Amino acid sequence: MKIYRNPNLNQKHYNGVVAIGNFDGLHLGHQKVISEAKKKAEKNKIPFGVITFEPVPVMFFNKKIKNHRINSLEQKKSQLKKFKLDFLILIKFDKKFSYQSAEEFIKKIIFKKTKCKYLYVSKNFKFGFRRKGNIRTLKKFEKKYKFKNIVTKPFKKNNKIISSTSIRKKIRLGKITEVNKLLNRNWSIIGKVIKGQKRGRKIGFPTCNLKLGDYVIPKLGVYAVKVKSKNLNRNGIANVGYRPTFKGQNLLLETNIFGINKNLYNKVISVKFKKFIRAEKKFKNLKYLKKQIKLDIKQAKK
Repeated sequence: MKIYRNPNLNQKHYNGVVAIGNFDGLHLGHQKVISEAKKKAEKNKIPFGVITFEPVPVMFFNKKIKNHRINSLEQKKSQLKKFKLDFLILIKFDKKFSYQSAEEFIKKIIFKKTKCKYLYVSKNFKFGFRRKGNIRTLKKFEKKYKFKNIVTKPFKKNNKIISSTSIRKKIRLGKITEVNKLLNRNWSIIGKVIKGQKRGRKIGFPTCNLKLGDYVIPKLGVYAVKVKSKNLNRNGIANVGYRPTFKGQNLLLETNIFGINKNLYNKVISVKFKKFIRAEKKFKNLKYLKKQIKLDIKQAKK
């Protein structure tokens, strides 16, 4: 998969099929758009690629939105790679780009840069200055800019359309089992292990601590997880919260990995959420906390 940050494609990637969208989460609905585009490319034996944006546009327009991402850029790239794309175009979403009209986007990106034959989008795709462009706009300029626009039907689960918005809501409610079904994988947070106050180690449950960064904040509490990194693939238990028993002030993801007891500081790990166990709570003292952790671990292992 060739990655273009400045969308000047190699000529071998011209005249292909392109799927375009934010793809935050790359849920089943997004996967449907990309899979249908890929089938078209394979049938016609032409190149296949994806156009997406960084940062996520809503985070560019509203700086107050901090915890919004379902997946990081690195995760998105990794997930897209599994579709065996020929190329990925990452468009920097900045002030200059945000002022580009819908037709300018079609002309400068779709026509001049990719010269694509087929353009795949979801039904609710909007683009251009003040999001004035939509699927009707794409249809209007098809002949002028020599591409065929194909709109995929929304993917429904239990008669409900899957959206990134609904998935964020479920993450915040701790409905991780449902989230994982809609993503077709375990939702995960990737980050670098930071030094904590070693309280977990002192009470017999050492943890790897991560900051949540821009990720959606899941329901505070305890989860069964799987931890992956280079040469590591283990089950564990994680707590998302402020550690009220210790009067903590900073939000952290603390993970106790089963079967290992080594220093992972500065290592990048992926914490895959499998099931919500219980909400975060304050305990009277360490004795009660340790007792509860043992019960949580037993449930997580089960």
